[in-house]
Amino acid sequence: MNINALAFVVCVIGLGGCASVPVVPIPAQLLWQDQAFGYDPALVAVSKQELFALDADLLAALKGARLEKASAQTRVNRLTAILYGPKYGSKLQEFPYETGHSSIAAETWRRKRGDCLSLLVLAYSIAKAMDLPVKMQEVRVPPIFDRYGGVDYVAGHVNLQIKNGGRLQLVEGFGIGDVIIDFEPQIGSQRSGTALTEDGILARFYNNLAAEYLAEGKLNQAYAHFKAAILTDADFAPSYANLALLYKRQGLLTNAEHLLRHAIALNDEDDIALGSLHQLLASQGRDTEAAAYAKVLEARREKNPYYWIGLGLDQFQKENYRQAVSAFEHAEALSTGFEEVHRYLAMAYLRSGNQLEATRQASVLATLTREAPVAAAMNKKIKKLPVN
Repeated sequence: MNINALAFVVCVIGLGGCASVPVVPIPAQLLWQDQAFGYDPALVAVSKQELFALDADLLAALKGARLEKASAQTRVNRLTAILYGPKYGSKLQEFPYETGHSSIAAETWRRKRGDCLSLLVLAYSIAKAMDLPVKMQEVRVPPIFDRYGGVDYVAGHVNLQIKNGGRLQLVEGFGIGDVIIDFEPQIGSQRSGTALTEDGILARFYNNLAAEYLAEGKLNQAYAHFKAAILTDADFAPSYANLALLYKRQGLLTNAEHLLRHAIALNDEDDIALGSLHQLLASQGRDTEAAAYAKVLEARREKNPYYWIGLGLDQFQKENYRQAVSAFEHAEALSTGFEEVHRYLAMAYLRSGNQLEATRQASVLATLTREAPVAAAMNKKIKKLPVN
């Protein structure tokens, strides 16, 4: 799989620890190449206010419902009814997940679908209008690769947490605690993560639009939006790595290298930037330097449960179920309490013909998840599904 990929917040991105030493800013002459891409700030049309603004009819309906005096639980119930449909289930009803395009809140509402970032923005804006105590957050998940227009993407994940001292419940029987609104829960993101500001989300939105433009071959628009992402949130490492890919395509290799090194300095766990730097060095015949990065990548992957989860998901999608089991077992050995590992193992065991282990993994999942009905439903599904 091509690791020279864009970090694309279809759902969020490039999480990890920050470097322990201060990060030195990139000199402007290396960071920006305005002339090469006919830079015009007017190409970036969406402001922060426009990103989060609700559809006028929706906002009027929320105000008309007089929710400001309702209990927090009542407001949560109303929010989930709007987003998931009147009867909450394990799958979205009202707003299905859709990859490939990030949209502002009003557009997402009108289209009734969106990628994870778009749905997060909509949910956050509705929750804010209801005066709920909400936090947008980025959650570490296994790397998921996809390809659009000849460009490889790796998706991270964002979701919404509603905090109320642990007294809220999403639906009756699903456990009580702070509520997490998540639009792709199957990737194992039902946990707290790193808080994101509105500027942080805006930067990720610009980064996504830039990736879309790059896939379409609209390089000037891509450059303008990558630049807007960096100017909005200078600490968001993937925007530098993505801009480096654009520079590399245009033969600006020195600039690309500096951007990749800066991205790694901001986030020293970003394997995407590390892999891109390795490829860049190898393409220039700098074999000794490239080999050092290859060694770091290999050692890191061997000890990273997210790498093995991602590998297992890739094999599962290709219907290589025994290989998927092997990868998920690696992830299980390297982790503790990862609900998604046991969920994926249950399905992979089932598809590979091992119903006994599938049932055992579903039982382990039931001890970990607050969503007991979900685990029970999986157990029931395992007993009914035919094995290969």
